[in-house]
Amino acid sequence: MNPSKRAQIFERLQAHNPHPTTELAYHSPFELLVAVVLSAQATDVSVNKATAKLFSIANTPEAMLNLGLEKLKDYIKTIGLYNAKAANLIKTCRILVEKHQGRVPEQREALEALPGVGRKTANVILNTAFGQPTIAVDTHIFRVANRTGLAPGKNVLEVERKLLKFVPDAYKHDAHHWLILHGRYVCMARKPKCRECVIHDLCEWPEK
Repeated sequence: MNPSKRAQIFERLQAHNPHPTTELAYHSPFELLVAVVLSAQATDVSVNKATAKLFSIANTPEAMLNLGLEKLKDYIKTIGLYNAKAANLIKTCRILVEKHQGRVPEQREALEALPGVGRKTANVILNTAFGQPTIAVDTHIFRVANRTGLAPGKNVLEVERKLLKFVPDAYKHDAHHWLILHGRYVCMARKPKCRECVIHDLCEWPEK
């Protein structure tokens, strides 16, 4: 795919959705961190239902530590893998309090040192909470990048590196959100809505 076509793709995605953002509900970097950790192998809808109650009781690392592991589990038990996620969140809260004055760090290395936080989660935090031009590649973005020809790669890291290289600078900040929403609602895995797609003519998928 040539640079002109890539630019047109993001120009159209921007026109279609000028101010994209995450569908996870949050009001602070810490709330976003918790929500993203919980969202692994879970839907944003299920996470938002759980965090609406959780954040009304504990929306800081200190408050979550005071809540304790067992009570935290009660709030998130509707979410898959809640036992492991709760344990990781308690450990993360302790590190945030002891090493970062209760604040979510803005550096990748510090974020990835937190239990339950991998590269994808760190990218989401850096981009959505702190405005850095990172691109987190999940299953939706991996599919869209490969299917359209935008940034084909054999694994998520290869796709991420290609996207960072190929996406025009003007669109880098919002690229993650445009692509994930496009993959979630239009370019789905089983029955993509090609007739409704705003980039249909730019897509290089041979089966469209």
